[in-house]
Amino acid sequence: MDPAVSSNTRPFFARPRTVFMLATLCCLLWGSSYPSIKTGYELLGIVQHDVPSKLIFAGYRFLIAGLCLVLLAIVLRKPAFQLSGRQLRQLGMLGLAQTGLQYVFFYIGLAYTTGVRASILNATTTFFSVLLAHFIYHNDKLSPRKAAGCLLGFAGVVAVNLGSGPLDIAFTLQGEGFIVIAAFVLSAASIYGKQVSAGMDAMVMTGWQLAIGGAALLAGGYATGGTVGNMTLVPALLLAYLALLSAVAFTLWSLLLKYNPVGTVSVFAFLIPVFGAALSALFLDESILEWKNLAALAMVCAGIWLVTRQPK
Repeated sequence: MDPAVSSNTRPFFARPRTVFMLATLCCLLWGSSYPSIKTGYELLGIVQHDVPSKLIFAGYRFLIAGLCLVLLAIVLRKPAFQLSGRQLRQLGMLGLAQTGLQYVFFYIGLAYTTGVRASILNATTTFFSVLLAHFIYHNDKLSPRKAAGCLLGFAGVVAVNLGSGPLDIAFTLQGEGFIVIAAFVLSAASIYGKQVSAGMDAMVMTGWQLAIGGAALLAGGYATGGTVGNMTLVPALLLAYLALLSAVAFTLWSLLLKYNPVGTVSVFAFLIPVFGAALSALFLDESILEWKNLAALAMVCAGIWLVTRQPK
C-alpha cells in the first residue's frame, strides 16, 4: 500500500505531518508563556513571595481562555451545554487538576527560578507521560528506543540543575521542585483528558476545564488576600495573549491526544524547553550560553530524535 495514500485516508489530526506541525505550534506557544508570565509579574508588581496574587493572575488567564472557547463552541453549534452528570464530574476533576493544581505549582515555581531553567525542567512532562502511558495503554508501550531517549532527556534535566561545582546541585523544592511537580500533574491529567475526550467534543472539554480551573485559582487567590495590582493596557494585553495561547494550545493538544497514542504526542513536549529557553534568553536577558544550559538543550533535542524516530 502506498504510504502517502494510507496517510491521506487517516483523520486529519492523525496524519503525521499534521501531528508534527500542530504539536510544534503548541510547544512554541507554551514556550512563550515562560517569559510572558515573568514579565507579567514585573508589570503588575507581583513579588516573589506573593502567592495569592500569582493565583489571581493565573486565574484570570485561564477563566478568560475557557470562556472564549465555550463561546466559540456555541457559535460553531457544538454541544457546549448538553453534558451529562458524569461528564460534568469529569470536567470538574480535569479542570481542578490540569488547570488548577498544575498551575498552582507552576506559577509559584516559576517565581523562584529562571525562565530558561523552568522551561528545560518542564521536559519532565514527557518522561512522566511516556512512563504512565506504558502502564495504562497496551498500544503505547515503552520500547528500548523510547527509554533511551527519555534517559537522555532526563540527563539534560540533571545537567541544567548543576551548580558551580561538579557535585553541586542548584535545586530548590519551591522553585525547580514545583516545576517538576507541575509537569507530573500535567502528564497524569493529560492522560485522563484523553479518556474524557473520547466521549466529548475537544473544544467543549478544553473550554470548560480551563474555565473551571481558572475560577478555582481566582477563588483561592482572592480568598487569601491577593490582588492583580495596576492593570494598565500593557499588562492587560499580555494577559489576553496568555489567555489566547492557552485556548489555542490546549485545544490543539487535546485534539492530537484524541486521535493519536499519548506517547506519539507527548514526546513533542521536549520542544517546550527549546522554545522556552530561547525566548526567555531573548526577552528576559537570561543566560542561555552557559555550558550546562547548552548541554541540557542538546541532550533534550537528542532525546526528541530518539523517541520520535520511526524504525525502518
